Formats: sequence, structure tokens, C-alpha cells
Amino acid sequence: MSKNDPQLKPTNFIHQIIEDDLKNNTHAGKVVTRFPPEPNGYLHIGHAKSICLNFGTAEKYQGECHLRFDDTNPGKESQEYIDSIISDVEWLGYQWAGEIRYTSHYFDQLYQWAVYLIEQGKAYVCDLSPEQTKAYRGNFNEPGKNSPYRDRSVEENLALFEKMRAGEFKEGECALRAKIDMAAPNMNLRDPMIYRIMHSGHHQTGDKWCIYPIYDFAHGQSDAIEGITHSLCTLEFEDHRPLYDWFIENLPVPATPKQYEFSRLELNYTITSKRKLKQLVDENVVDGWDDPRMPTISGLRRRGYTPAAVRQFCEMIGVTRSNGVVDMSMLESAIRDDLDANAPRAMCVTQPLKVTLTNMEEGVEEWFELPNHPKDESMGSRRVGFTRNLLIEKDDFIEVKPVAKNKHDKWKRLAKGDAVRLRGAYVITCQEVIKDEAGEIVELLCTYDPATKGVNPEGYKPNGVIHWVSAELSVPCDVRLYDRLFTEANPDGDKDRNFLDFVNPDSLVSLPDARAEISLKGAKPQSSFQFERNGYFSIDKSSTDEKLVINRTVGLRDSWTKGKTA
Repeated sequence: MSKNDPQLKPTNFIHQIIEDDLKNNTHAGKVVTRFPPEPNGYLHIGHAKSICLNFGTAEKYQGECHLRFDDTNPGKESQEYIDSIISDVEWLGYQWAGEIRYTSHYFDQLYQWAVYLIEQGKAYVCDLSPEQTKAYRGNFNEPGKNSPYRDRSVEENLALFEKMRAGEFKEGECALRAKIDMAAPNMNLRDPMIYRIMHSGHHQTGDKWCIYPIYDFAHGQSDAIEGITHSLCTLEFEDHRPLYDWFIENLPVPATPKQYEFSRLELNYTITSKRKLKQLVDENVVDGWDDPRMPTISGLRRRGYTPAAVRQFCEMIGVTRSNGVVDMSMLESAIRDDLDANAPRAMCVTQPLKVTLTNMEEGVEEWFELPNHPKDESMGSRRVGFTRNLLIEKDDFIEVKPVAKNKHDKWKRLAKGDAVRLRGAYVITCQEVIKDEAGEIVELLCTYDPATKGVNPEGYKPNGVIHWVSAELSVPCDVRLYDRLFTEANPDGDKDRNFLDFVNPDSLVSLPDARAEISLKGAKPQSSFQFERNGYFSIDKSSTDEKLVINRTVGLRDSWTKGKTA
């Protein structure tokens, strides 16, 4: 890639920093980034931004990006989360350099560096309880005060730290702390904890350790071990950077990484707190981490979002240092644009109303060849069966047409005594309406005009065009209309109310009697379609040979901006 390649032009402030570093040969001309998730939950759309930034930056500058699990808190971690994160990164289309890395791979080295700090008189074992430690720490207006154990000798601290490692203390009985400055304006520098006791087995190291390093201690040193050049974090870690630098400066690390912060992704009508997402799962508000209403990457994937759309969305929102909230409609626009160009078309009747063509013989089948995409011939065509018994949407029929207020307000669908065109087929006219004992319309008796196949009828004008399926030549399916999970743009913004109070009761509507055209028989999970006039949909993993389960990914247009659900 030449220096004049337009892809190398900086598109954000981080890339400008990298450009300057490359010009100055600051990191020997090689860019190394990393994506370091904690395996304590599923990744969400905010993580997608970080994935795209870290991996995308490495790709742009022909460097490398590491996937490293920050597994320093085994009590909240699991292999399930590790597997899901690996799957998410791969699904987004990225490949990490080398083997998957774990902070736990460096536990021996981190322990030795903790010993080094003790030997240098820069760390000590503190016996204050967690409550006492908090009280001694002070606050933003008052300096902290030194622990009474701060001046223990190097020998005593080494002995105590070895006892911590040997499991001779209970959890919370003591901890190893860095000796920095209890009066520092930055609270993170007030003798922060380095190691704590956790009598918990680890998914990678088993029972080898009962003490584990704190994130702030392990993070920078892991970067240094791996030769990371640009450690990219969200803005909440900005106040932690002085501590990150303090450890790098006071330890014999093999490299000197630099931390840079960018704004995290905040999306309205959702939450991105892993703790609260877990609460939604644990309290069965949603059906698991990959519920299509969840903002998790696996939830978006199950709903029908594509890697290209997610990556395009992350490109659209950009990388800045200014916090802000992104409108959900931007994410929906990204997937809508992608599927409009790439999703084949099909017909699905979500709430069927029976139509009988009285002038067509029973048992007769006619097949129409319809294009899979009106603007892309390369996507081919599919065969759709036409029979005497058809199904249309209940909402596409009205017994008595409303009086039009203007030419734009005319009824564009089927009415008694009127005609309408069936998409790709004939024009039909409703002659009679059949109702049940409760007065509900259950069947329409219609006639079709054989002369209208592919041509306009003579002497009359149809009201419009509607979609349909054959009652016999169609596939049973359960269509699930997913919508935004919360009714409020900022469900976590009212401190006097629980965010669960704003869960949208209509975030999932199931239509179990839907029927899709026969071409969808055997459609594979994750296959996406635009259903004529209904929106974009994806085949769910729970589909069976007997019945498809189909998730609405997004509507054809944004109707939330008009104050109603899509």
C-alpha cells in the first residue's frame, strides 16, 4: 500500500496520531492494536464500535490486532462468554493476529512484577477491610490518608504477599496496593489495589492461583508484553491513564504502549450495561443473550443484521472524543440500506384472510416466475404457485371503502365490488364477503381476470397491488415482529424509576398463522428476505422442516420518528 493510497488518509483523531507516529517512526513503523474484552457477558453494539476501530485500524495500516481476553475476574467469567465473543469477532469479518491471548497467560510475569514493586518499596500488603480502605481513600474534595500498614518493610511485604499466594488468608482479609500518593487529585492514584484474594478456580489456569491482578495493573502490562503500540479505550478510562502510565514507568516492561481514549457508543431506546443486560436475561424479560431485541451482537445477528451493516454503522457514527447519543434510526438505516440492495424478495401473508377464486377450477395450479430482486437480475428468479384458494392480508381488505379526502387518500387495496392486482399475477375482483357467526370476515369470494397476466385490464382500473400466497402452495410460519425493547429513548435516565419500568410490552408480537410463498421451503437460518410491503425478515435458528420461524429485522421505513411503532 503506497503512502498516497487514499485509504491511508486519517479519518479520525486516532488515525491522525498514528499518521504522526508513523512519520516519526515512533513504533518502528508497525501498528499493533488489541481488542481486550472481559469474558463476563456477551458483546453488545458498543463493543462492535471498538472491534471495528481496533481491527479496522490495524488493517488500514497493515499492522496487526490481537484478541486478548481480560480474564482477571474468574468468578464472573465463563467459557460460554469466551465462545460467544470469538464468534462475534469472526462474524464481523475480522481475524486476529496469532493465537487468541489471555491475560491469564501472563499471570506468572504479572506476579513477578508485583514482587518487583514490593522490592522497590512501591507496593505493600494492606490489612484494611474494604470498608476501611474506602474511608481512608477520601473523596474528590478531601485527600485520603495513609494506611497504617503503608510503611511495612520490604521483607514483611514479601512474606505477606507470598502467604497471600499460598492461600493463607481469607478473601478481603488483605490486598496488595501500589504506594503512590494518597493526596493525589486523581483518585485512581491513591494507593490503588494491585492484587486481591479470590478463592476461585479459573477457566484457564484451574486452581493454580487464589490471588488475581486488578484490571488497572494487568491491562497496561499485558499491552507491553504483546508490544501493543496504541491502546485504544473508551473515555471512562481517561482518568485511569495516569495509573496506566505509572505502572509502565515503574516496571521493567519490554515496550512502552500509549493509551488513547475515544467516546463510547450510546444508543437510544436501549442499554449497554452488561450488568443490566444480564439482568434482562436472568429475570426472563428476554429469551437469552441472543434474543433479537437485545443490543448484543449475537442478538442483532439473530434478528437478521449483517456484518456489513454493523460495520457501515460504526463507520457512519465515526470516532471522536465527544460523548453523545446515537439515534437508533441510524442503525436501522444501515441494515435497511444493506438489505434493500442484497436481500431477495418474497411474499409472506402475516395475518391471512382466505380468498376463493370462484371462476378457477379446483386442483388447477399455475406457476409464475418472479424476479428475486427488481433491480438485480443476477439474483435470478423463483417460482410462485397460483391456485383457486389464496391468502391475502386481513388489512388489505375493507368491506366499504372510506371516503377519500383527496387523491392521495384513496383506498389502494381490495374492497367489495372493487378490483386489485395480485403482485406478479392477475387482477381479482371481490364479489362476496363470507362472515362467521360473530360477524368476522372469514372468506372472500372473488373472480380473476385471465386477460390481466402481465397487462393492464381494459375498461376498469384496479385499486392497487397487494401481495398474496397460495393456500396450498405455501409454507406455514411463525412471524415474530420484533420492535424496540424500551418505550423511552433513555430508559436508564430516570434515577427514580427502574429501567425495567420502560420495557416495551409490544417489543415482540408473534403471528403463528402466517404463510410464506413456497420458494421459502427449506430456507436456511440467517437467510434474509424483503417481504413485499411488510419489511425485512430473517429465518430464525429455531425453524423446523414443518414450520419456519421468521424474525422481522426492520420495517421498510422508520415510523418511530412519527411517534408510533414500526
